[in-house]
Parts: sequence; structure tokens; C-alpha cells
Amino acid sequence: MSPSVRLHVHAPDTSLKIEVSGDRLSQPLTQLLRHEGLPLNTRCGGRDMCQGCLCELVSGRLWNESQATWTQTDGQPVQLRACRHQLSGAVGRSGSDGGFGGSGLDAAGEVELRLPARSVLAHRPRVVDQFSVLVPIGHDPIVASTTGALGAAIDIGTTTVALALVDLADGRIVARSTDFNRQMHLGDDVLTRINLCAMDVKAAGRLQSALIKETLAPMLARALTEAGAIPGSLKAITCAGNTTMLHLLAGVDPTPLGIAPFKPVFLDQRQISARQLGIHEGDVPVWLLPSSAAYLGADLVGDCLISGMAYSGRTAMLVDVGTNGEVVLRHGDRLLGCATAAGPAFEGGRLTCGVRATEGAISRVVIHQQPWSLEIERIGDGRLVPIGLCGSACIDLLAQGRAAGLLDRRGRINDELTDALDAGLIDKTPGGLAMIVARKRGGHGRPTADGDIILTEADIAHLLPAKAAIAAGILTLMRRADITASDVDRLYLAGGFGMHLNVDHAIACGLLPGFRADQVEVIGNGSLAAAYVTLLDCALLDELAAIAGRIETVELNLDPGFEECFIDQLMLP
Repeated sequence: MSPSVRLHVHAPDTSLKIEVSGDRLSQPLTQLLRHEGLPLNTRCGGRDMCQGCLCELVSGRLWNESQATWTQTDGQPVQLRACRHQLSGAVGRSGSDGGFGGSGLDAAGEVELRLPARSVLAHRPRVVDQFSVLVPIGHDPIVASTTGALGAAIDIGTTTVALALVDLADGRIVARSTDFNRQMHLGDDVLTRINLCAMDVKAAGRLQSALIKETLAPMLARALTEAGAIPGSLKAITCAGNTTMLHLLAGVDPTPLGIAPFKPVFLDQRQISARQLGIHEGDVPVWLLPSSAAYLGADLVGDCLISGMAYSGRTAMLVDVGTNGEVVLRHGDRLLGCATAAGPAFEGGRLTCGVRATEGAISRVVIHQQPWSLEIERIGDGRLVPIGLCGSACIDLLAQGRAAGLLDRRGRINDELTDALDAGLIDKTPGGLAMIVARKRGGHGRPTADGDIILTEADIAHLLPAKAAIAAGILTLMRRADITASDVDRLYLAGGFGMHLNVDHAIACGLLPGFRADQVEVIGNGSLAAAYVTLLDCALLDELAAIAGRIETVELNLDPGFEECFIDQLMLP
């Protein structure tokens, strides 16, 4: 008889009892829980490189596959990473005598787990589906339209997806839908997903299915239902996103994007049937908008279009801050573009209490002095218990912490500020010195990451390279054009992160080095905007292709001054 394990799982809003047997015993807990509708925050792709999937073993034992040993409670709850633990191990490696009658497995028996809120992805995503269009557009829809004809504009982000359902007759948005990109369960960022495809020939198909069947098709169905659309009313779909996302949407292996010389399989626009892709049952054309380079995708090209910087005679810069930060500089007739690997820190990756921008995430922080106190703002209902820090709050803490003297230039916490210590703003934690952002209810004693929301010195050490990568990309392009920040007429901030960013704090911490707040204009989701305007003005397909062809890619790894500039920007101003 094969062994089975009774797994008790306590999550913030639910509890499950799961009977696990057979091959599922050897699955990582992250995979097992995902199939039970409890996806965890595997932002490093399950590579044991972050704290995203931390959970608490309350009772029982779990097999640690990487260390080939059992993790046991011994009467006290134990924190562990779910991506590295499973319910069974091979007999003989564990040192246990229970072999379940020669089954080849030693299983755990009965296990009780507790999942903290910040480790669970069951929160509503905060997806930016708002945008500004700063250029005039015509009205010549991408398909011949009749009364009631609809088009869907889609922004496919690495983490989140936004969809706008549009009346092609008048341009009204009649329904919206947003969701997480379900590929995130297979890999947190672009490089993780590319590497997954390089190691497994079937991975591209699984990633395509996660995007289409688990994300886009349900989103489109919800939007059509919300709009009360009649069958056959959907006539066109336009999709923008980074180059990797568009490859995976088309079912094209993105492996070449991860290997020098980083040559995409395609950059030009593509048209595919919605039925062929599996997005929609109708024979509806789906346009994939054109990209410029491996890491300068259709989303960035769209930003250049809708901001107007591609047409303006002014010196302008566009910055889209994310896991892959993208920067474009317009100077004279040239468009210089670069992509810089900021990493997942601004989306909560590898931070002790980092989370994506979801309901309950702390999005803004204000530090008060004389007396010391800290004020927080969270996404959604202000009565929600905070679940962690998202990127905009981290920028607030870097800028204000430095200004208040809580942080030195290297990001080290000043533990000599006795009044700040007495006020509880900084304290020692099991992981070292930390800024204390929020305490769990009734919390006392030494702060921990279990319920307390903290930013440690180790977290700051992850944030500073992300900040430095964006800043060094900006400075490198300006150096190429022989200009400084004061020569830039307008800096456009694109993307969801830019929408919620405190611009003054972004400048103060060095993310936007040398700029003034009056130079900055927030444009929102330019990728969705580009997909939207293309539905309504078919001439923009050629315009986007022309802009994509104009962008000169600057390879930062080949630039002789980039590394030194990056090192300089690791400091706080």
C-alpha cells in the first residue's frame, strides 16, 4: 500500500485538509499548494533565492530535498522555504526506519502548515490600467467596424496583465479586466522563464498555456460578460508587452533572448487568429505590436508613441521602472534606448517583508521627527492588516531614512540615534538591524518578520543595486548624448511603479539622479495605451514599426563607463 500524508494548511482566509499520496508526495510544497488553489510567492522561480515562499511548519516533518534531510518541529514551529520542502524523501537518506513496506519513500505522516499573508498570492493585484495619451490619434479602426463592434487592448506584463474592452465606433472603454500573469507560478521574472525554456523543451508550451488559458482567456470572458457583449461582437485584439512575453504568447521559444547576441526570433508585428491561440472561440485577428530589441519591447515602443517623445523636437527621457528597467532618451533626431536589470527588489523580491502591489501592501511611508513616528498608507481598505512592503514604500524609506539620518550613504542603519531607538523606529532583529515599519497586533519584544513589517540592512543591500541599475542606465544615455539632467525638458515615468511613486523621494534617493520634480510627468500604462490607440487608428501600426526601427540599442555591458557609474550610484545621495 502506498503511503499517504494528511496535510493541514492554515492560510489567512482559509484552512485546507489535503490527503496527499503517490507522485504528489515528491512535489515541492509550492507546486502542491498551487494545484490546491494556494499559490505562494515564488518570485525567484523556486530557486531558493528569496523569502517569498516562507511558511511555518507547526507540527510534523518535511523533507528538505536540497539538504537531503528532514526538517522537524521538535515541539516548536519552524520557518522554512516551501520551494525546497516536500512531504516525502527517499528511504535511506533520511535515517528513518519507516519505509512503508518497501515503497521506496519515507513520508511525513501528518503535517500542519501555517502560511503568512505575504507568502500567499491570493490577494487582488493592483494593476495600473489607467493611462494618458499625449498625442492626437485618428479614427480608422484596425478592422472595419459596425455598430456594436468591440476590440480588446491588452498589456501583457511579466507580473500583471491589463485588458480594456473598447467600442470601436467611438473609442469608449466599456469594460476592464486585470489579473496576475499566471506564468509567475513557473518563474518570477523574464530571465527565469527564458532559462526554464532553455532547460526544458516543453516549458514554452506550459508558459504559453499559463498565459492564454489561465490568464488571457478568462480575463477576456469576464470583460465581455461585464459589457453585456453579444456573441460575435469581438472583432480585433491588440497586444503589447516585452519581447519575451510576446514570444511566449505566440508559442515561440524565447531561449535565444537569454544567450548572446540576444537575437529575438521576431521583432516585427504579427497577426494570429484568436481561435488558433485559444484566447477566444471566434476567428478574431490578434495583433502583436512591434518590438525594438530583445529587451526593448513593444511596451517601451508604445510608451515612446503615446508620450509624444518620438515626434517632439524637445530633449526628453522615458523611464519604465520594473524588474527590467527600460530607458529611452530623445535628443536631436536620435532615440537611444537601454535595458537594465534592476531585479525583483522593487516588486518585493528577496526582501524580508517585500510583496507585490496587492491589497494590504504598504505603498507609502512618512517618517516624522520630533517626536519620531512613522505613518503608513496601504493599498485598498485602510483597515486591512498590512501584509508587507511594496516598491514605492521602499523608495520612501530610502529617501526619508537618509534625510532623517537613519541611514548613511551606504544604506547602513544608524543605531546611535537613541531617540529613534526609544521610539521603536529602529531595532535589532534576528536578521540584524532593521527599520520597523509596522508591528503585529499586540507585538512586543524583538521584532521579527513573522507579522512585523520590517526593512533590514540586508533588504537595503538588495534595493540599492536595483536603484543603481536604473540610475546608471539614465546617466549612461545622457553621457552618450553629452547632456545632463538639466538639459532634459521632460522625463516621462511609465508603468505601474511610476504611477504610485513619490517623485520627490525617487529623486532624493538617487533613482532619478539630478532631476527636478517639475521635469517629471507620469503617463501610466503606456503599453495598454498603445494597444488601445492602435485599435482605433490602424495607421499607428506603421508608426510603431517606424519608432521601433529608430531606437538605437545601447548595450550597457559593453559601455566602458557603465560599471563605474553603477558602482557610484550604489550610494545614497
